[in-house]
Amino acid sequence: MLKKSNVIETDNLEDNVLLRCESVGICYRRVNKLGLSHCHKDREFWPFQNLDLELKRGETLGIVGKNGVGKSTLLRLLAGVTHPDTGLLIKRPNLNIQLLSVNLGFERILSGRENAVMAGMLLGKSRKDIESRLEAIKDFSELADFFEQPVYSYSSGMLARLGFSIAIEADPDILLLDEILNVGDWHFRIKSRAKAVELMDSGRSVILVSHDPKTLKDLTSRSIKIGS
Repeated sequence: MLKKSNVIETDNLEDNVLLRCESVGICYRRVNKLGLSHCHKDREFWPFQNLDLELKRGETLGIVGKNGVGKSTLLRLLAGVTHPDTGLLIKRPNLNIQLLSVNLGFERILSGRENAVMAGMLLGKSRKDIESRLEAIKDFSELADFFEQPVYSYSSGMLARLGFSIAIEADPDILLLDEILNVGDWHFRIKSRAKAVELMDSGRSVILVSHDPKTLKDLTSRSIKIGS
C-alpha cells in the first residue's frame, strides 16, 4: 500500500471498484503579501468539501453542478494533477487516467505531432508505441497539414480535437471528459461522441462533465451533483 498525502493506492478495494473519494475537500489558497499561502479561514475558498464518490469498472458517471462548484477541480484531482486537502482519494495502483479538457495544456511551440509523442509518453506509452499511433491520431483529429504546425496556431476546437485523438489512442483505464464532447464543429462533435460511446461499450470507465442535460442522460449510467 502506497500513501502520499491524502492519496492511497491499494488493491484492497471491492473487485468492481476502481477509485473512491471519502469526505474529500479541496482548498484554494489566497497568497498573502509575503508570498505565503495557507488555508486560514480568511484566505480560503473550498470548491467542495466532504465529497463522497465511487467509480466502478465499466461505469459512465456524470458530474453535474453550477459553475464554480468544482467540477473541473474534481477531475484534476482524480487525474492526479492535485491532491485532496481533506479526506482520502483511494484508487487502484497503476491506473491509466486521462483527463480531457477544453483547457488541456500543450507545449505551444511544438507541433501537433511532437505534442502527441510527448503526451503519449507522459501517459506511460513507449516512444515506439505512441509513434506507431501517430497516423491514427492525425487521421482522427482531421488536422491534416496542421498536425505538423506549432499548436499556437490552433483554434480551441483544433486543440480539443488533438487532445481527444491522443486520449483515445492512449487506451486509458479511466477517461475524464470535461465538456470536451461539446467542442469543435458539429461533424467532429458527432464523431467524438460516437467514439466515446465505443469506449464506454468496450468496458472503459468514464467520468463526464457536461452542461448539456441530454448528453448526461444519453451517455451516463448515473450522475452525482456537486455543490448546492
